[in-house]
Amino acid sequence: MLLANQETLSEAEFRHISDLVYRHCGINLHDGKRELVQARLVKRLRATGCHNAAEYLHYLEADGTGREFTFLIDAISTNLTSFFRETGHFDFLRERLLPELMSSKRHRGDTRVRAWSAGCSTGEEPYSLAMTMLETMGQEGPWDIKLLATDISTRALNIARTGMYEKHRVASVPPALRARYFSVNRMEGQTVYEVSSRLRQMVRFAHLNLMDAWPFTGPFDFIFCRNVMIYFDKPTQQKLVGRFWECLEGGGYLFTGHSESLTGVAHRFRYVQPTIYMKP
Repeated sequence: MLLANQETLSEAEFRHISDLVYRHCGINLHDGKRELVQARLVKRLRATGCHNAAEYLHYLEADGTGREFTFLIDAISTNLTSFFRETGHFDFLRERLLPELMSSKRHRGDTRVRAWSAGCSTGEEPYSLAMTMLETMGQEGPWDIKLLATDISTRALNIARTGMYEKHRVASVPPALRARYFSVNRMEGQTVYEVSSRLRQMVRFAHLNLMDAWPFTGPFDFIFCRNVMIYFDKPTQQKLVGRFWECLEGGGYLFTGHSESLTGVAHRFRYVQPTIYMKP
């Protein structure tokens, strides 16, 4: 079987896979990703019974259901995340964005607050957003708060929907919030922390390929799309940023990852501070 005996992907096979993935979901698998693709492909060969990359590519393209493409993207995608990752964004939410938003909405008599975690991975980001919003805006009404959380990885979404995390994964959650928003359970002999029903009610998880048509139009008060656009080339980033603009309320914010920048991307956002942009 390919790779089991250290055979390597040919240049043509790697390019073929890269082109398919790019057309499917915009992920740019440059040459630096070749070893990763080669290593991750082993799992799919074993699962499908294919003997080599050529056979697998034929199988992939013949699958009219699209299921194998989903499995392939799951295999090659990286789901690195944590609770309250890049804490400065949550400080900005708590100290500036949410107070200004509450003031503006009270003036208009509007109680609806909507946000989107685009590329939510295993759920730590949207649950962190939910905790921040509840702590800042209050546990009880009048606010109608809902968070959309989407990802292309079905594997990551399955974890997010369970709302259960091992002890080391909640270490970055402040103890007071951990006590308020998690219950401690035992599962298969391990201690797990389960998010509260209050957080679950606020977050709706959904599978979404950002390159496809979006089954919603917003408008959102803010969007987190962090450490996602690093996988896209500049033309794809520009198209995506334009679509985010259309989904945001006037005065809404777009947050990107600290390793990302809109430099070189034409857009209409107003720069607020590094990785934070506002729609005037």
